[in-house]
Amino acid sequence: MSFKILVILLVISPAIFNYGYSQELEPRALTNLPKELNFVGLAYARASGNTLLDPSLPLEDFNGRINSLILAYVRAINFFGKSGKVDVILPFAGGDFTGTFENTSFEDSYTGFGDLRIRTSVNLTGAPSINAKDFSEYKQKTITGLSLQLIIPTGNYKKEQLPNLGSNRWSLRAVYGLSRNLDNWVLEAYVGAWLFSDNKEFLGDNTLSQSALWIAKGNVIRSFRKKGMWLAFSLGYGYGADTSINNIKRDVTISQLRLGLTYSLPLNPRNSLKFTVASGIRFQEGSDFDVFGVSYLYSWLDKSSKKMKDK
Repeated sequence: MSFKILVILLVISPAIFNYGYSQELEPRALTNLPKELNFVGLAYARASGNTLLDPSLPLEDFNGRINSLILAYVRAINFFGKSGKVDVILPFAGGDFTGTFENTSFEDSYTGFGDLRIRTSVNLTGAPSINAKDFSEYKQKTITGLSLQLIIPTGNYKKEQLPNLGSNRWSLRAVYGLSRNLDNWVLEAYVGAWLFSDNKEFLGDNTLSQSALWIAKGNVIRSFRKKGMWLAFSLGYGYGADTSINNIKRDVTISQLRLGLTYSLPLNPRNSLKFTVASGIRFQEGSDFDVFGVSYLYSWLDKSSKKMKDK
């Protein structure tokens, strides 16, 4: 008996999204999975345009091209009878940048690791933890869930450099979501916030502070007859992250809308591909670039679960 293989990895590199957190559209993030299911994935993404997502940086006419590789591991867990996930994501990126700083043009390129991300998610209602052998009998109706993601400042960072692949500060993202299944359609809605610690080595020894960034996003997903095949249209909006440097507030507030389209293609019960394109609109400050990405995902069950499933 085979179970549904679901692609849940992000294609967009965390190194790219150090500050543009409303961009993470993530269709099917609440989907239930059999416990003790494991995923390992490798993704590639290319972004071009105004890829500088920290509007507090004093740069003008910024333009960049970023190529990213993302390695990720995901494990489905039993959280006191409810389904949950733990994931770890590590990006590696390289990019070419041009712009203007204090009326002086610059051109540069950087390559290195972005910040490490660790997340824990739990589905609060509608998605109990289920063994693989019983998973085929599960039918989704309405799911609600909560996730907490910690960004650890492990990425490449030089305090005299603009821009950087690492953020040099801790960040915490909290998101609450709801997912409703309607036959071959799934509707999802999420709200959340990003909280940031200070960067005390911004352009030397200056202190960069930002208030919370509030996010809202939704997905409309169409499932097809072939298990694991789906197409999603996504919309996300972020507002906030008012910026101060050395306790002096700058006239900077992020207000941006992102659009995305994602297609998941299962190759067999263990292997899947996912393709993503995204673009957006900047109302005040924030990102304004186009992204294409492709990811490969391999899944397996723990030996104990596989034995139960095969009985």
